[in-house]
Amino acid sequence: MQLGSVFAVLDRRTTIEPENPNGYLAEKVKGQIEFLNVDFAYPTRPDAIIFKDFSIEIEEGKSTAIVGPSGSGKSTIIGLIERFYDPLKGIVKIDGRDIKTYHLRSLRRHIALVSQEPTLFSGTIRENILYGGASDKIDQSEIIEAAKAANAHDFITSLSNGYDTYCGDRGEQLSGGQKQRIAIARAVLKNPSVLLLDEATSALDSQSERVVQEALERVMVGRTSVVIAHRLSTIQNCNAIAVLDKGTLVEHGTHSSLLAKGPTGAYFSLVSLQRNLH
Repeated sequence: MQLGSVFAVLDRRTTIEPENPNGYLAEKVKGQIEFLNVDFAYPTRPDAIIFKDFSIEIEEGKSTAIVGPSGSGKSTIIGLIERFYDPLKGIVKIDGRDIKTYHLRSLRRHIALVSQEPTLFSGTIRENILYGGASDKIDQSEIIEAAKAANAHDFITSLSNGYDTYCGDRGEQLSGGQKQRIAIARAVLKNPSVLLLDEATSALDSQSERVVQEALERVMVGRTSVVIAHRLSTIQNCNAIAVLDKGTLVEHGTHSSLLAKGPTGAYFSLVSLQRNLH
């Protein structure tokens, strides 16, 4: 990347001010999320419109899966909820309040993201889990409980140095499934109101996926969860499924209600396509 383009990225990022002193300090967040008539294109590709007049409601305390073909806008929803970007038009609301009016850092304390490639640091497993903690006063028992919830405690204690095992640069000492479970333990320790899962199991083999999926389903209970998933088998138990196509919400319902639409349904077609591929 040329120096000029580096500065362009920095300038673009600084338009979103995380330390706005007048921002609303969110002590608690219920997690009701609403997109209202949102237009969006990425700053690097302003002519490629992702959303035009896009609206969706994500219910608090429930799990909503976002599915659709590649390029339909699934991960963009997560980027807008995290406020990595702002809409060109329209509003993203959390708990009925325009996301732009929040003090960004205080809002992000209530949001946790587990992505396809979790970010681990070169410290110990304990330090990597602690990175998710909202408080400095976290003791070992809380770390262990978070690891147990993430199906990570058993593999951690089987290592010779246990929680003091060094992860290596970007977690290179650990397998993909182990890294993902540490990232989930970090999210559990944060105890977020909103949990964002962006293809969290797509890079794993089937055995690791099963263990990680079990952990995710446990962690999702009782909190607003937005699940981006390519493998549709992992989202059947979500409270709601939203089907996107070219930035448009084309279907919304439960797994069974969407399948009941039959071969003319968008979700039915996606499921059938995946079954045929396997």
